[in-house]
Amino acid sequence: MCKAGKAFIGYFYFDFRDANKQHWRDLVPSLLVQLSARSDTRCDILSRLYMAHDSGAQQPNDDVLFQSLKEMITLPDQRPIYLIMDAVDECPNTSGIPSPREQVVKLIKELVDLGLPNLHILVTSRPELDIRDILESLTSLRVSLHDQSGQRKDIVDYVRSVVYSDSEPIMRKWKTEDKDLVVETLSNRADGM
Repeated sequence: MCKAGKAFIGYFYFDFRDANKQHWRDLVPSLLVQLSARSDTRCDILSRLYMAHDSGAQQPNDDVLFQSLKEMITLPDQRPIYLIMDAVDECPNTSGIPSPREQVVKLIKELVDLGLPNLHILVTSRPELDIRDILESLTSLRVSLHDQSGQRKDIVDYVRSVVYSDSEPIMRKWKTEDKDLVVETLSNRADGM
């Protein structure tokens, strides 16, 4: 749909291994760039933002970035817009007022509160209490994979395939009962990951 120009998509993965992919300030510019990539009018919004900030020499504040995103998603073309925010639980829930995670969850709430019929938001996260508290009231559809038998089986199968693989010479020497203990321990402590 996106390639055919019938929809827009913005995808962002909050990566715990990459400090540049864990914050509101990483998410919003990424969405702005992605949404503008296939739309001249959205590209114009990004261009104006760039020029208004001394051709990128100055950083826009959070309000300006949010207003630009809001402007992009409220354009009257009415094509569906899909925003996917993957692994929101990987945003740090550290000290700070608000925390990086609180900022992202607040942004999601603000986007949902716009009530745009063409805006579709998919958020993935482990069931962290602070995230659930806010997002559960916003959802029209909630799917929980946490502690599902199929997910657990996939984790066990993956761990087993690595432990019993011939690619690791040291593991080839392990006894079967030791390998089974490793598979069971890692699978039980995976916490859905």
